[in-house]
Amino acid sequence: MREPVLVANGQGFWGDSILGPLRLVREGPLHYLALDYLAEVTMSIMQKLKSRNPDAGYATDFVAMLDRSLPEIAAKGIKVIANAGGVNPSACLEAVLELARKKGLKGLRVGIIEGDDILTRIPQLLAEGEELRNMDNDAPLSSIQEHITSANVYIGAPAVAECLAAGADIVIGGRITDPALVAGPLMHEFGWSGEDYDKMAAATVAGHIVECGAQCTGGNFTAWREVPDMARIGYPIIEASADGSFFITKHEGTGGLIDRRTIVHQLLYEMGDPKRYLGPDCTADFTSAQIEEAGKDRVKISGVKGGPPTDTYKVSISYQDGYKASGQLTVAGPDAVAKARLCADIVFERVAMDGVTFDDEQKLVEILGSGVCHAGVVPEMDPPEVVLRLGVKDRDRKKVDRFGMEIVPLVTSGPPGVTGFAGGRPKATDIIGYWPALLPKGQVTTSVRVEEV
Repeated sequence: MREPVLVANGQGFWGDSILGPLRLVREGPLHYLALDYLAEVTMSIMQKLKSRNPDAGYATDFVAMLDRSLPEIAAKGIKVIANAGGVNPSACLEAVLELARKKGLKGLRVGIIEGDDILTRIPQLLAEGEELRNMDNDAPLSSIQEHITSANVYIGAPAVAECLAAGADIVIGGRITDPALVAGPLMHEFGWSGEDYDKMAAATVAGHIVECGAQCTGGNFTAWREVPDMARIGYPIIEASADGSFFITKHEGTGGLIDRRTIVHQLLYEMGDPKRYLGPDCTADFTSAQIEEAGKDRVKISGVKGGPPTDTYKVSISYQDGYKASGQLTVAGPDAVAKARLCADIVFERVAMDGVTFDDEQKLVEILGSGVCHAGVVPEMDPPEVVLRLGVKDRDRKKVDRFGMEIVPLVTSGPPGVTGFAGGRPKATDIIGYWPALLPKGQVTTSVRVEEV
């Protein structure tokens, strides 16, 4: 058993900078590179892509990153853990295997975790009495069944550890929880069991701190003026010990800042009950964590306590919930705010003249630059130019498209100073609704498969 085990997170979301993982691999020692690509809406986007192309439905950024780093990753013996498989882990597996062949790599073992995607099982589950009620409003899933676009269970760390135990150098999963990308390797390295609740809770805390990448190393930090060299911000690395304690640090010489403030700042992210943070592997008491600075850009966390998990998995379900469109204009010159308001009124009056109306809750009017981001907190301002952003939503796609036709005419048939419209008419796009639900763990079976180049 090696100690400490170094686990880094190089992607906080699908679209994060490719420099994060590339620099983690190149600029210092590392045992595991974790990559988090998925959010709730991402699964629906991937499912739509897969419906159009059976070989799509995964994070293509993952393969692009490996294209630039795989030989070095293999040479250094770094193992990669990613939820890049989205709704099509097998296609992602094939893409990585093909890339490895092109790079001339031999003996590389790539594994996938399957079982989280339950979209095709929804009719059966409902027929068996699993109502999958919405956790926010208690509505049964049957009420929107025909509109469902994706359904994925949040899988935990044991499946990751199982794939590593099977010899995988690269582990590709679907909707693996963010902390499990860290907890899985630690379970594998230290031989923790699923009932080592304090240690699993510590791993959950560690994974939660680094899951947003550089957001714990100075990114999005209130005291941003204190963060040095943000252009070269270092992504976080966990130095974990078998007793469950760990350090958060980054490669030497990189930009950014790690101190007690930046860690607590991220620890409170997406917080529910801090004494009972729920995950598929355990419950974690975040208030038990002892957080102390241990040198420059180095924070130690210890003493984390945990308990048994719930007997259910959380399920992330998305569904088609109508249509939306939005467009924007720049309004310049004296009285820019008043002119922008007039432009908004004109648009909605004109579509109403053509028989298309929207309720107030279906309309969005934002005058960016006037203080709208902090409306009610700061007084409204009247700068020399503003950006007017208009949007609507409705279940009728034709109504939404009709709205989009009336924004650009303001350039010549509205008040003076209207400019900045170059994107064409806004078109109706799907609104993706989010449906959180619970499913007994006995209804879910995961499997792993490992293939060698």
